[in-house]
Amino acid sequence: MGKTTPAVGLSVTGERLGRMHIVSLAGGIGGARFLRGLRATEPDSTITVIGNTGDDITLFGLRVCPDLDTVMYTLGNGIDEEQGWGRAKESHVVKEELAAYRMEPQWFGLGDRDFATHIVRSQMLAAGYPLSQITKALCTRWQPGVRLLPMSDDRCETHVVIEDEHGKRAVHFQEWWVRLRASVPAQSFALVGADTAKPAPGVLEAVEDADVVILPPSNPVVSIGTILQVPGIRDALTAKTVVGVSPIIGGAPVRGMADACLTAIGVETSAQAVLELYGSDLIDGWLVAEEDEGVALDGVRVVARPILMHDAEAAAGIARTALDLALELAR
Repeated sequence: MGKTTPAVGLSVTGERLGRMHIVSLAGGIGGARFLRGLRATEPDSTITVIGNTGDDITLFGLRVCPDLDTVMYTLGNGIDEEQGWGRAKESHVVKEELAAYRMEPQWFGLGDRDFATHIVRSQMLAAGYPLSQITKALCTRWQPGVRLLPMSDDRCETHVVIEDEHGKRAVHFQEWWVRLRASVPAQSFALVGADTAKPAPGVLEAVEDADVVILPPSNPVVSIGTILQVPGIRDALTAKTVVGVSPIIGGAPVRGMADACLTAIGVETSAQAVLELYGSDLIDGWLVAEEDEGVALDGVRVVARPILMHDAEAAAGIARTALDLALELAR
């Protein structure tokens, strides 16, 4: 059973009553591709996306928001489809010039087209605009077809405690993820600023108004897990019908290095363990791969289906299955 009475998009029998309001939490590539499928299967519904900003970093004096931009570019048809991040038809003249000046860091590759986004964002931040308003302004160009909200207007950054030849130290998540490729084991993660952060304007209202909430197959530790650390967001979600799509298939991440993140917090890399990490207080339905059939948790409806997003059509099918499960549970 869902955790709320039937919402505005459902009748008392659970039948659809026109437009729905769907809320989704998202990280980067996996979340963005899932959202593209969700938008394709529900073009008439309102979709609000709460994006992870824990990956945000300041480089060369510019504020970079990798996950927000990946969602915006993907849904706005401007993404580099092959790598899943950055702009299509990109060049790297500015990066090469910065390297010629020996400017650091050189391990984070910003493209020339991408630089423009970060310049606009940074100028608006300097002028006093909050990140939520800036994101809305950037989306005016890209028209992603969803309402994209940062999890918070407050500065929150994920840092990673590691131990290497320099000793035990904390580095920004991007350095661990991009430069080190998670090759140095993480001892712990810390979302710096989370203790005083507030959800961005519209976040809690969107959750409250949602008919259902869908968690894409984003990283459960440093994407979805980061959003859930912002005070008030997890509590708001526990009152709603929430369906998640497992980011783990047969004991391995769908993509990326989620296994390194799970290992760092002492969680097994499995669909079962990720479900338990989220908890039955949050999750009502859990969509897993067919090879993970048998996953179970009291109070959670588990459904096994093909969940590999190998193309846009597959992503739409997975989104449809997750949404149908959510609607069934919300009755």
